[in-house]
Amino acid sequence: MTEKYTALYEQHKTAGASFTDFGGWQMPLKYESELAEHHAVRQSAGLFDLSHMGEVWVSGPDAAAFLDYALVGKLSAIAVGKAKYSLICNADGGIIDDLISYRRPSPEEGVDKYLVVPNAGNAKVVAQALLERAAGFDVVVEDVSAETSLIAVQGPNAEAILLTLVPAEQHTLVTELKYYAAVEVLINGQDLLLARTGYTGEDGFEIYIPNVDAPGLWEALLEAGEGHGLIPAGLAARDSLRLEAGMPLYGNELSRHVNAYAAGLGPVVSLAKESDFVGRDALTAIKAAGVGSTIGQKLVGLKGIGRRAARGHYSVLKDGSLIGEVTSGQPSPTLGYPVALAYVDVEYSEPGTIVDVDLRGKAEPFEVVALPFYKRQK
Repeated sequence: MTEKYTALYEQHKTAGASFTDFGGWQMPLKYESELAEHHAVRQSAGLFDLSHMGEVWVSGPDAAAFLDYALVGKLSAIAVGKAKYSLICNADGGIIDDLISYRRPSPEEGVDKYLVVPNAGNAKVVAQALLERAAGFDVVVEDVSAETSLIAVQGPNAEAILLTLVPAEQHTLVTELKYYAAVEVLINGQDLLLARTGYTGEDGFEIYIPNVDAPGLWEALLEAGEGHGLIPAGLAARDSLRLEAGMPLYGNELSRHVNAYAAGLGPVVSLAKESDFVGRDALTAIKAAGVGSTIGQKLVGLKGIGRRAARGHYSVLKDGSLIGEVTSGQPSPTLGYPVALAYVDVEYSEPGTIVDVDLRGKAEPFEVVALPFYKRQK
């Protein structure tokens, strides 16, 4: 596979980043200290390059109806300017990807427009699935991932940093922007799409920008954040932050072998919407059978009672018997104890249940806890 590089690769290299492969992309794992980057996002702000993510525009008279069919949620119910978290599933209910869709203002009456954002490793697969599912609908599906960069500013100081690059007359567009909403704003002299979304559990923003302009914005944000504790942050910090926030990662907690109900994402599925959608019959049957709630396995949070951390693929035990598997785990920098996500047999999924994790031959106790592990104070 040919290595792919974002438009900000040179900025990361100059800043001394350590790189790792992620979905075929060479991405910064960390710059100096992943721990410092994690704490910066919790206490001040972190700057992330998310340009490996996909961007697919869906527009046309049938765009809303089409996305209602292609995804499990009711995308037609989103107000213009708002966003919705959803899933794209196979006919058998398995998860192809989790994604965010933004409903944007219509270019003309009778035409709807959405920006669908899949995960890095799934961008091409999702774009292809949308193209295939578009048959019979009056829509245009345009994959603009290759020419689009995505930069995120996350943390309690994110808004203050952003405002330094936005004209005073547009400040309220930023300050009044709600979570899971997006707006066109003049940032560093450019009209850009700004979303109040993120993957860290903190307040923050994600900015969509053409590749050619991304380095300039990156540098401007770093300069604007100098007095606000802003530092660049890599994938290691992003992973520890999202884990503390109890957010699933595709390839760990989510896959084609997992359904929404077992993953705790049942509310994302709209069985009440009138229209048919891909996976509807299978998901209806899965819910009726009680998979993830009364039978099978369920995704849970695990809090370490000892000091040693669980890691992905470690076995979860009860009285020495295998009852599940860890999907993500590490020490929590914010909370000071190990945390993990795991699929366990439903009968052991109640908060307060004590289980063991096989840490390379030694059973260590963990407590099942409600998610998220960490929730910011608003």
